[in-house]
Amino acid sequence: MAQDSDDSFEWESDGEAEPSSAPASRNMDAAGLSTLDPNGRANGEAPPNSLVEGYVGMGFTREMVVKGIKEIGNRHNDSNALLELLLTYKTLGDEAAGNCSTSGLIPRSTEDDDDFDFENWDGDDNADGREPNSDGSGHEDFLREMSEKDNKIKSLVNMGFPEDEANRAITICGVDAALSVLVDSIYAAQAAGNCSYMNPSEYEVTDRGFDSFGGRKKARLMEDSKKKMKRYGGGAQGSRPHLDGYHGERMPLPYPMVGFNLPTDRLRSVTRSLPKQAIGPPYFYYENMARAPKSVWMEISRSLYDIEPEFVDSKYFCAAARERGYVHNLPIEKRSPLRPLPPKTIFEAFPHYEKWWPAWDHREQLNCFETRVASPNQIKQIECALARSTNPPPITVQKYVMDQCREWNLVWVGKNKVAPLEQDEMEYLHGFPRNHTRGVANTKRYKCLGDSFQVDTVGYHLSVLKDMFPNGINVLSLFTGIGGGEVALHRLGIHMKTLISVEINEDNRRILKGWWDQTQTGTLIEIADVKSLTNDRVESFIRRFGRFDLVIGGLEGEQPALFYHYSRILNAVKSATTRI
Repeated sequence: MAQDSDDSFEWESDGEAEPSSAPASRNMDAAGLSTLDPNGRANGEAPPNSLVEGYVGMGFTREMVVKGIKEIGNRHNDSNALLELLLTYKTLGDEAAGNCSTSGLIPRSTEDDDDFDFENWDGDDNADGREPNSDGSGHEDFLREMSEKDNKIKSLVNMGFPEDEANRAITICGVDAALSVLVDSIYAAQAAGNCSYMNPSEYEVTDRGFDSFGGRKKARLMEDSKKKMKRYGGGAQGSRPHLDGYHGERMPLPYPMVGFNLPTDRLRSVTRSLPKQAIGPPYFYYENMARAPKSVWMEISRSLYDIEPEFVDSKYFCAAARERGYVHNLPIEKRSPLRPLPPKTIFEAFPHYEKWWPAWDHREQLNCFETRVASPNQIKQIECALARSTNPPPITVQKYVMDQCREWNLVWVGKNKVAPLEQDEMEYLHGFPRNHTRGVANTKRYKCLGDSFQVDTVGYHLSVLKDMFPNGINVLSLFTGIGGGEVALHRLGIHMKTLISVEINEDNRRILKGWWDQTQTGTLIEIADVKSLTNDRVESFIRRFGRFDLVIGGLEGEQPALFYHYSRILNAVKSATTRI
């Protein structure tokens, strides 16, 4: 389920030499905004037909694409910027495309500040022709805010936080936020990534439920957000609007996080009804981090027929926590767990560690796996702290060691000696076969495992497909990663007649291909760039292989441009299936 922003990969298939129709083609000689005529032509020349056709293939109208290219000017070779603008048109309604002559619709964010053209920035359009802030104060304010942002990033980096996490915290909390607020935000984000155990009462679902938000606080923060967007040159609609809630608001999560049911449930019964247009086949299944902002979950749910997410912590399926949400239209009755049942505690999974486990380490399960591991220096610091202490260590030392062990999932491998899990141990806890990721660099193995599905959790949800498709299924897998969903289907005994896999990471594709060749007999076609999977190409696959029975995928956190493709392709599958 990994998908990077790198567009340099070419998609591959099982021997097919099909050309990519990705719209992100480079045109270093493209004209700027001032040289585009009202028809979107540069100096009288039409925009590249392949560029227009690529986005038309995604479901946008030709008029919308041409006007988007005109609006974005010399940034039209930036596929993310153009896609964000087209998505903005979609969000505001198709009529926006007919009135897109104002630069206020060009999406911008604080992440674009490094490329901001101060010399050519005119600020907001003014009806009387005068330029606001003509005394240069707006320019100075912008520079001052950027300088303050740089200083706060430097302060946070000096405190030991990674630069990308510091920048993200400032993006979420605002440049004016105090350092203490930014530090709390970083820790909260790290906790979400680590699936750390927090105060359960903080995440209990209240009567406000899935649809409501704090009124006054929401209004104030939304207004602040609009002001910031205006300052950055985007106007009130400078970026895709958050449909509900302010950016960064937490999603109210259930406690315990057990989904609609568990294999051990005997008394609890949950029923749900789906809108008619959401009933499968095709069945769809989409995963994201449970602690993604509420606005992200609202957009995912709305794009997928307003289906309520199913929030599950994988600690109920294996010996490691992993808090995720799943939006799907699968039946929730008659589920069955994967066999053999996985171990639920550390010692059940790895009994040899019990010999060295100190009595004051009360962990029974591990936290969610990160995409990186503790450094040798961090391990050395822990061992030095223990070597200088009594036995048992003082409470302060115990707390320090336990904080590190929980954060990095360290296990005891000797007297006063801790170490990260080995890659094959992570594979085991995730439900993958031994050596599934072997053959790529160790650091990459940790990363791809940290980004993957937990196979036992996903397998429990997908188990309902076994009786429905006794002769096998056709699967469209978006952001496949290392094939967690596919391994789950295989372990369930569900034959995959055809798998169309979309995954940009070359190592992940190699891992999936190696596993497929050893275990499967069906047809595998691997595609690197999701943008190359146009609506027409989706239809051609359906005509060739038959309908897709399952569209599965997942992303981590906030990636609206990529999630758009999941929603787009799912709609293309449903439309093509109806026509054929």
